Amino acid sequence: MSGSDKSMKALREVWRRAENSLCADCGKPDPDWASSTLGVFICLSCSGIHRNIPSISKVKSLKMDHWDDAQVQFLAKHGNAVTKAIYEAHIPIYYYQPTYNDCQVLREQWIRAKYERKEFTELGKQLPYTDGVKEGILWKRGRDSGQFQPRKFLLSEREGCLKYFTKQDAKEPKINVKIDVINATFQPEKIGNPNGLQITYLKDNKTRNIFVYHKSGKEVVDWFNAIRSVQFHYLKVAFPIASDNEIKSRLTRNFLKEGFMEKTGPKDAFAKGEVFVGSRENGYSVQKGLPSGTQGNFSWPYGITIVTPDREYLFTCETEADQLDWITAFTSVINQDMTPQEYASNCLDDVSFSSCCSVTEYCPNALPFFFSTVEAYFKFKS
Repeated sequence: MSGSDKSMKALREVWRRAENSLCADCGKPDPDWASSTLGVFICLSCSGIHRNIPSISKVKSLKMDHWDDAQVQFLAKHGNAVTKAIYEAHIPIYYYQPTYNDCQVLREQWIRAKYERKEFTELGKQLPYTDGVKEGILWKRGRDSGQFQPRKFLLSEREGCLKYFTKQDAKEPKINVKIDVINATFQPEKIGNPNGLQITYLKDNKTRNIFVYHKSGKEVVDWFNAIRSVQFHYLKVAFPIASDNEIKSRLTRNFLKEGFMEKTGPKDAFAKGEVFVGSRENGYSVQKGLPSGTQGNFSWPYGITIVTPDREYLFTCETEADQLDWITAFTSVINQDMTPQEYASNCLDDVSFSSCCSVTEYCPNALPFFFSTVEAYFKFKS
């Protein structure tokens, strides 16, 4: 057997180790690239990010590139488990660790935080999102103009809130939002910027959104993790008997499903707001199609009926695929258990819809709910 064949055999043996079966950075199965300088096995997408930091990581294909003996031995000595033990030794529990389903800016800043900035190698290291206070400029989209303008934002753990100011020298904030009703999720396509962040909050039982971005990917991800940090410490005080992992599961969440459905305008004068989607055992369900004899000027043919203890909500989708996707999303919410505290907190008994509103999953209220994991924008027919 030639030296090259021996190297390839040894490489395959290291590659087949269970620890190396997932991408070291995003968890995607069957990585087929590796860093010859860090000793980690990574997927094609993450290899592209590594390639942008050549002073730290040099990547090669496990299938197409030649690996010499020294490089193979380095991989064998390290691998994902050893390298993670070094570069992920002290990750704050609230820090969001992205997966392969997350957007580019989250994955890139996670990789740079680990290997380039070495944020997690030392215990107690001072980081931009660990102070309990963060102040700075984010570009915010105007509600009426749709134009992005620089606005000063202030996040305070002591006050338990997020504020923003229309002018940098303003004494009073335009908005003051309590941290326990905030959700933040990256929405680059919706916002039209690769660093776009959607901050959602409740005000008077209605969902409100703030759309922001920053030119620096690091800065906007630092804001995201600062929000999670303040939320985490707020909940630790509010719910001292809850475990860290329980609290972590109540931090910011990605949308489960987002898109457009059609709804006829209600004839009854219900207040505008969100639909509370509870559990099946409490009388909530989703059905394919509309009830027999339904009257309405729907232009989309694929119906969905949301059944609540008080009334039914009727929607239509443009395609059958959209219909099935929405039914799957609602079913996953309805199949979750709902605590008595959560059920009691449902003050949205009968609600109609604004032209842009949310269907929201409320998480169990043994800890405060964080939302929105299901969001729909309803196209009205008069």
